[in-house]
Amino acid sequence: MTRLYGAGVAHAAVMVVSFVLAGAAVWGLGVEGLWNPDRWWQSVAVWFVGAAVLHDLVLYPLYSLADRASLPTRSRTVRRVPIRQHIRVPVLAAALTLLIFFPGILNTDDAAIIAATGMDRDPYLERWLWLTAAMIAASVAVFLLRVLLAGVRPRSAGAEDEHHPRGPSSRI
Repeated sequence: MTRLYGAGVAHAAVMVVSFVLAGAAVWGLGVEGLWNPDRWWQSVAVWFVGAAVLHDLVLYPLYSLADRASLPTRSRTVRRVPIRQHIRVPVLAAALTLLIFFPGILNTDDAAIIAATGMDRDPYLERWLWLTAAMIAASVAVFLLRVLLAGVRPRSAGAEDEHHPRGPSSRI
């Protein structure tokens, strides 16, 4: 199975179940349920095409390149505390909150937001910016704390002896 399919039986089963669920959703909604003529950007078809085209062809290569750029090369000194996750987490969280709240953030549809929340759209952009700044600040604080703790952490006795300039027996 692995030689023919390229993955294990469990992966094939999960893929089959995923396609069955997607087919059941399309069957339940009906083809006309996939398109909303009043608000085209709320259509399931638009979100599906956006996910397939925008994410897979544009965003994935971009953030893969950014992720590769954050890898340490052999010429750089290796850090004790990797910084990659401290960049990834706030960027991903900010992108997801932008995706979820973009109608309010970009001032697209005031009536729907007021009907859904009882609030107008004016504070959305400011609140999203504050939330993004708070996530970045928290990530920086955790990174700095990890760097400080990595610098304070004592080495084991065996490691100190191996790296001592005169060798292990000179410390007696």
